[in-house]
Amino acid sequence: MVGLEAPPVLSTRESHIFEDPTLPLTMPRPARLSEEQLFVIYEIERTVKVIRQERWRRIALQFPDDMLADAPRVFEALSRGLKGITKTARGTLGSGHSHEGEDAEVLQSGLEKFEVSEDVAEERLYILADTSYGACCVDEIAAEHVDADVIVHYGRACLSPTARLPVIHVFTNQPLPLKPILQAFKETYSDRDEKIILMADVIYSNHVPQIYKALKDLGYKHIYATFVVHDPSSPLPNRTVPVEVADGSKALGDYQLFHISEPPRSLLLTLSSRVSTIHIYPTTCASSPTTLPASTTLALRRRYALLISLSTVPIFGILINTLSVKNYLHVVEHVKAQIAAAGKKSYTFVVGKVNAAKVANFSEVGGWVVIGCWESSLVESKDFWKPIVTPFELGLALRGDKERVWSGEWRADWQDMLEGKIRALDEVEHADVDETAADDGDLGSECESAPPEFDLRTGRYVSHTRPMQPAPAKTVRSDAATALIKRTNGDLATVGGRVSPAAEFLKSQRTWRGLGSDSEIAYEEGGRNGAPVEQGRSGIAKGYTVGAEGVRT
Repeated sequence: MVGLEAPPVLSTRESHIFEDPTLPLTMPRPARLSEEQLFVIYEIERTVKVIRQERWRRIALQFPDDMLADAPRVFEALSRGLKGITKTARGTLGSGHSHEGEDAEVLQSGLEKFEVSEDVAEERLYILADTSYGACCVDEIAAEHVDADVIVHYGRACLSPTARLPVIHVFTNQPLPLKPILQAFKETYSDRDEKIILMADVIYSNHVPQIYKALKDLGYKHIYATFVVHDPSSPLPNRTVPVEVADGSKALGDYQLFHISEPPRSLLLTLSSRVSTIHIYPTTCASSPTTLPASTTLALRRRYALLISLSTVPIFGILINTLSVKNYLHVVEHVKAQIAAAGKKSYTFVVGKVNAAKVANFSEVGGWVVIGCWESSLVESKDFWKPIVTPFELGLALRGDKERVWSGEWRADWQDMLEGKIRALDEVEHADVDETAADDGDLGSECESAPPEFDLRTGRYVSHTRPMQPAPAKTVRSDAATALIKRTNGDLATVGGRVSPAAEFLKSQRTWRGLGSDSEIAYEEGGRNGAPVEQGRSGIAKGYTVGAEGVRT
């Protein structure tokens, strides 16, 4: 393995403290939306109607960073709609919209029909100023701080199922000219008989039916228009699939994919192994309507090289990058069981937005696996000291060299890891491991008698951690039960009466063990005495109490 050219980053740059890995909108937005544009793009009518029907009283509004400027106006519009006060939206939406006038008329007439009864409690709206994780995920943690009944999520979303709160997704549908798309489509697919799947990012998904109808009129016979569904485990994540693919067959490989807007990296890697070819229509350059062929060969090679480098790692770190996605705790336990079955150790860390400064503080961890939503689990950056993989890639890395066969398929969603077949396979593997361990008897003798293992890439010896074993019994004098005794150099570090390799490493090899570790304090031997313990400050930030006298600062 090539050494680092520079030391790892151990602190977060102040400009990246609130860094968000979520892709921003690809279409530049106007400086200020008109009143009519605001009502249509943020779907005020539909949001008010759903809230009224479900009788929710505390509503959390989650905005991505690039939409926070519109948050106060959306807040006011929802408040007026929930109170039955409507404001007439005048004017037109501008170029690129042929149906906005009709939408505005329906919007205005719909809001005027709302009637508020006197005995209904008033709704409370809250704007979530920051997200704990990526903006594509629903932030249930921030919503629970205000005891919200529902979350209204604005912008593009990963549509991962939530664990506790209901969600209203508002994709904030963006304008998209039709003629450049049709021109680019005709230049890309000259054969009218090809099987083509029409797919768009969620913020442009409302344009798919109109584009589909126009392409049908041009003579394309085998086009399938996708619709948004809440199913990341679908063959087309969060999209419907053709009828012949719904039964789980591999007929999806006969289709080509035309995708509007640049897809997330995880979605691109997932689709590349399921369809024959992918062409991307970028929405950033509307003046030059051309498509770009998507190539993921180099990206898949890099991912495979990363998981190969983790095959000999003895210690893994599990990064929990979500507290809202459904079944994430079951996946954490599943990953722990996989690592333990491979004879390796794992440590669990709960983090917010993953960056190099956080994970570089744990030098003993040889590799990381991220438990997050299916979009944010893919972390590709050269700033990280150790590789970061997904649960799917971890399963391949823990296999033996003879069993590890990768056909090029890549999966981002880990919900299918909880299916019955995989559970049954894990139970069989654990049963085999337990039987082997029971037959061998002494684990310590097995570890010492095992042949040495070397990493074929670096030529270095691979050191495996041993499981915690009971410490040898020692005779202790009864009069020394409550006294502090200095441990001899030959004693092994124990935790709960068992020998702990991690504690032994901390004792013998760690040079810094916390504040005050650079000072040696003598208790019963001659030398410098420790500093006396004093009562510190207590209370809250606006007025601390110092010492027993109660002096406030």
